[in-house]
Amino acid sequence: MQNFNYLRLSICSVLLFTFYTAKAQMANADEKKSIFFIPEILIGKTLEANTGFPETELQKNLFFSIGKYNFNPNKEWAARLSYPKTGISLGYTDFGNTDKIGRAYTIMPFMEVSILRKYISGLNLQIGIGGSYTDTQYNINTNPLNRAITTKLNWSFRSFLYYDIFKSRKTDWRFGLGYLHHSNGHTNLPNQGLNSLAASFSAKIDNKIIEKTKLKKPAFSSKSQYYLSFRLGLGQNVLSEKFNSKKEVYTFSASAGKIINNTFKIGAGFYYRFYEHYYDYIKGNKALVAEQYPHFADNPYGYATNFGLFASSELLMDHFGFEFDIGLNIYKPFYKIDWQLNQGFSYENGNGETVDVLGELDWYYEIKRTISARMGLKYYLWTTNKAPKHNIFLGAHINANLGQADFTELSIGYVYRFNLKIKDN
Repeated sequence: MQNFNYLRLSICSVLLFTFYTAKAQMANADEKKSIFFIPEILIGKTLEANTGFPETELQKNLFFSIGKYNFNPNKEWAARLSYPKTGISLGYTDFGNTDKIGRAYTIMPFMEVSILRKYISGLNLQIGIGGSYTDTQYNINTNPLNRAITTKLNWSFRSFLYYDIFKSRKTDWRFGLGYLHHSNGHTNLPNQGLNSLAASFSAKIDNKIIEKTKLKKPAFSSKSQYYLSFRLGLGQNVLSEKFNSKKEVYTFSASAGKIINNTFKIGAGFYYRFYEHYYDYIKGNKALVAEQYPHFADNPYGYATNFGLFASSELLMDHFGFEFDIGLNIYKPFYKIDWQLNQGFSYENGNGETVDVLGELDWYYEIKRTISARMGLKYYLWTTNKAPKHNIFLGAHINANLGQADFTELSIGYVYRFNLKIKDN
């Protein structure tokens, strides 16, 4: 299992699911009329990822997006969200230093929604998550100052605000401001990630056959359902730069909650995780176990585990779900060693010997040990638009300690819905 790349499979799964759903949606001739295209130019700044990070000039991006308006009145989720736009973006990024930081080639599903419509006309929020190929990586000998990217294939994320500055018969000219991110989900170190701020100028081109303002929004009744869900996951990460081989993380979770208007899913539950890296470090009686935590050797399996509670939120869109969880680690004893290894540093003393300095178990350690997070996409085998009593999903997620990636995960799960409760409007 050591050479299996979960990052590559996770990103490919997200993109394949998206292409499959997009193809199914485009099959309807009427919906083909609601397709739009967006050529886009972005100018920005690549932020420093680490001390001594290579200097950068202006960052330059070219993106081309194809998407569709979800004007189908039979899709409750689309009507509840005021008919958001969905699609796929293809992008090229020059980070401003092609020798040391390089370029990224991105493919990314996205969703765009109108916000603050009562106060600002033409303001939209777009969020996307996908994958990118980066042609330049960290190398200890030839590129040691770029500690942002270590792998060719990475997760990509973007969040942008767009404002329609001028509209013609077939084109909306737009200005945007936003944030872009590339990193590998802790599957190889160093992994500081590439973060950028950018301004955008784009043109949304469509045939204007369907005008949202003329649509008659269906009068859906308010409804809710309680649910139970179970999930098994298989993740992958590395422990530190010294222990930089990929090993597995095995996960299980159970949760319960409520589905509101067949669109918004909220709940809470518990999770259990077993880290192969933690177990092997303890079984090998490595330095920090022998010197500081010898009692870990009495129960390697137990001290390599992690369990906690989490709150979950999910947006249901046909076969897809976009999920964000925030959690509380009740038990994660090995994270002390994890932190000391990853927050420490090494230097050579006057005798030419390498001295390792461990990370300090300070207040920031306590926060990151305590708070977990999880974000990603799910693909449901049966459309959630029909509120099936039984459903199975596949998921691809990034798990984090607070905001720092912990491991990349693929999962399979089951959802059971209880009786639907409908309230007359």
